[in-house]
Amino acid sequence: MTTLVPKLRLIADKVSIERSGRPIVHEISFSLEQGEAMAVLGPNGAGKSTLLRAIAGFLPLASGRLTCEGLEADALIATSAHYLGHADGMKSALTAYENLDFWAHMLGGGGLAPDAALARFGLPQVGEFPFGFLSAGQKRRVALARLLVARRPIWLLDEPTTALDTSSQALFADVVREHLASGGIVMAATHAPLGIADIRELVIQPAMRGVA
Repeated sequence: MTTLVPKLRLIADKVSIERSGRPIVHEISFSLEQGEAMAVLGPNGAGKSTLLRAIAGFLPLASGRLTCEGLEADALIATSAHYLGHADGMKSALTAYENLDFWAHMLGGGGLAPDAALARFGLPQVGEFPFGFLSAGQKRRVALARLLVARRPIWLLDEPTTALDTSSQALFADVVREHLASGGIVMAATHAPLGIADIRELVIQPAMRGVA
């Protein structure tokens, strides 16, 4: 299998993040190599989502540094990463296919065609259905299929298995393993096991935040 990016390495060096002047994440440090996955763990309010959003470029750092070795000289982490948050990021009036086609063009493409991405997540029959008509589990799988229509080496996932049944969770785990095998990196904030062997853990506590 072809590696996405040679010698990829995502590094956080004493990263601190504030919201409205209040410290949320304090001096978090980690290093993730290509082919590695990390579960970001901790109770609600500990800063898991905040950390992922900062890595994705949506929030500024109060201090510290985020770098990614192995990217092209002018590439940013934000433009090399997929971010999937609690919201699915889809338009209800558009079909599942149209939504994925939009994201493929918006994110640079290079991945699977929308119908192939839907099929990979067990949804070959929903491409022409408006997204708003789908069940919660189907909506989440369409949102996850966005990871496959544009080729990006870093996946930042916030509770990715929300609304997925057991079989869909297993399917998602297979897709993640394929991404890791191709040299990608995955960080997922989660309260549930992701079904990935040898996954590393970053534990964030709301009172005393740090690395585990």
